[in-house]
Amino acid sequence: MRTRPRMILPDCSCDRRWGLSTDPLPRSSTHPSPKLATEFDYTAHMTRLCTDIAARCPDFGHIDTKRCLFTITPSRNGSKFGLQARVTAMRCRGGTMERTYRGRQYRAQRYFVDGQEMLYLVTFCVPRFVNQSFDSKLVTIFHELFHISPEFNGDIRRLGGRYSAHTASKQHYDEAMARLATNYLRQYPDPQLLVFLRYSSTDLVKQFGAYSGVNVPQPKLVLVEAATSPGAY
Repeated sequence: MRTRPRMILPDCSCDRRWGLSTDPLPRSSTHPSPKLATEFDYTAHMTRLCTDIAARCPDFGHIDTKRCLFTITPSRNGSKFGLQARVTAMRCRGGTMERTYRGRQYRAQRYFVDGQEMLYLVTFCVPRFVNQSFDSKLVTIFHELFHISPEFNGDIRRLGGRYSAHTASKQHYDEAMARLATNYLRQYPDPQLLVFLRYSSTDLVKQFGAYSGVNVPQPKLVLVEAATSPGAY
């Protein structure tokens, strides 16, 4: 799920732009070493898997993974419990660019990769996520992708009621995601797309020396101007 972004003052360079040649996407590695010629690219493998899920599953057919940035972030502690993954929407409610908060107008910070604006960040906490079981990891992926709005407008999917992100019952939501994951496996996707989910963090380090992924800061809200009436996010 998206966490509420921090707010920053207006700045001409508040939007972030990355490119393959000029300013590469920042990355994080589990065991950085100059001796390693290559590392296992976790976010590249995750991008390919999620692209296949979107192509095979009607419930995710609206997702364009070219406009989703898949990233990793370090777990805050060594516990296996806690946040596994999150989706950060890059727009405000309804896909709008601006919102009113406490009498002031803010706009969403924008991220561009090779000139393409990103609408969602899909982030996995490592090594906590990586050390889950294969089934748990796959269900978590479906769980996060389902948060992406069917309109694919940069907002999250809103299901109504007090618990609009997970319906009235998180248990029922999780069970529904497990069914979607099972249905995906019944389509016999390429096993090479899924094999990395069977590796723990230790397995990846033993086999590849290290694993790494894109690691960008969480987006913020940028102050535009004072507004006359407060609004809700």
